[in-house]
Amino acid sequence: MKKTRGKLLLAAIAMQLSAWGSAYAAGPAYMHTGGRTTQPVGHYEFCQRIPGECSERTPKGAPVELTRKLWATIVSINNSVNTRVKPRTDMENYGVEEYWAYPDNGYGDCEDYALEKRRELMDAGVPAGNLLMTVARQQNGDGHAVLTVRTSLGEFILDNLQTKVLSWTDTDYTYLKRQSDQNSGVWVTINDGRSDAVASVR
Repeated sequence: MKKTRGKLLLAAIAMQLSAWGSAYAAGPAYMHTGGRTTQPVGHYEFCQRIPGECSERTPKGAPVELTRKLWATIVSINNSVNTRVKPRTDMENYGVEEYWAYPDNGYGDCEDYALEKRRELMDAGVPAGNLLMTVARQQNGDGHAVLTVRTSLGEFILDNLQTKVLSWTDTDYTYLKRQSDQNSGVWVTINDGRSDAVASVR
C-alpha cells in the first residue's frame, strides 16, 4: 500500500512539474488587495496560543523567485500534506467550531492543511511574506481557507480540495481576505475582480 501511494505521489508531482512551463509562459497574475480588515476569529485565537507564528514582519519587496526547484518543493509539500492529513471537522477534532491548529494529530480541516503547508514551506526557506493564509467562498456559498503562495510568476493556491497547485485565477473561489504580505498578524481585503460577489466570513 505504501509503495502504491508513493508511486501515485511521484506521478502527481511529475504532472505538476510539467505544468511549471505553462506557469512560466502564462505570465504573473496577482490578487488585488485593499486595506486592513478583520482577522478570522480562528486565526486570532491561533495567534494568541502561538504568538510567534503571527509576528513575522516582512519588508515590502518582490515576491519570491519561482524556480523549477521551488515549484517542485511547492508541489511536493502540497501533495504530501494532502495525503498525510485526514479530513476531520473542528467539532469532531476539538469539540469546538473554528479552531485553527497544526494537524499534528494527523487530522484537520481546510485551514489546518493550509497552516501545515505554510509551516513546511517556511522550513524550506520561503519567506513568511510570500505564504499567506487566505479565506475564500466556494461556489456553494461555504467558507474555505487555502494557502496563497506569492511568486515572481504570480500567486498560486495550495488547497486540500484540489490535487493540483493552480494559479488563483484558475480556481472557482471568490477570494475575500488574506494575511498581509508585510505582517502575518494583519489581514487585508481582496478585491476579486472576477466576481461581483460581496461577502464576509467571521
